[in-house]
Amino acid sequence: MTDTADQAMTVRDVAGYLNVDVKTVYRLVKRGDLPGFKVAGAWRFKRSDLNSWIDMQKESAKKRD
Repeated sequence: MTDTADQAMTVRDVAGYLNVDVKTVYRLVKRGDLPGFKVAGAWRFKRSDLNSWIDMQKESAKKRD
């Protein structure tokens, strides 16, 4: 059984997780700002990678304040 932290998430899953529009997810991943990978032409994301990315965003925001 796969650990849920490493289970691949779809763009819709990520949009719901981050509470943003699907288009925002596509824009972020195309710019290379959001960690993702393609499987058969469709974007997938690991929850653990997203959590690390969120932590980095929080640290970056602290430095700007």
